[in-house]
Amino acid sequence: MPEASQAPPAGTAEARAAVTASLNSVGANLDADMRARAADLQANANAISRQEAELAKQTTALAKESAQWQKLVDTSTKKLNEVGDLQNWAEMIERDLLVVEETLRLVEGAPDAENESGTNAASANGDATT
Repeated sequence: MPEASQAPPAGTAEARAAVTASLNSVGANLDADMRARAADLQANANAISRQEAELAKQTTALAKESAQWQKLVDTSTKKLNEVGDLQNWAEMIERDLLVVEETLRLVEGAPDAENESGTNAASANGDATT
């Protein structure tokens, strides 16, 4: 039986060194791959941060432009309503003037403008109005 204080044989030491070197090589390859991935993630995170800041800036500008368009729409709608109110007022005045005109025509006994002959419909029927 070998004693515990004896050194391992040279072949075992070489095998141990080869396994250790192989493990170090695999670890180094995995480590390099992980470092490359971490660098890519960091670069992508920085790019996303820049894009996020640009997007926030453009969103703010778009909100301002949208507010300007809304103000223009509101102003235009108000003006169109005013035009509609003016048109409605003009139509009411026109109807009132037509009523006044018809009333004056009836009071004065003028011939009916809608009658083609120019005579009152009452005179054409033989009705005397005096």
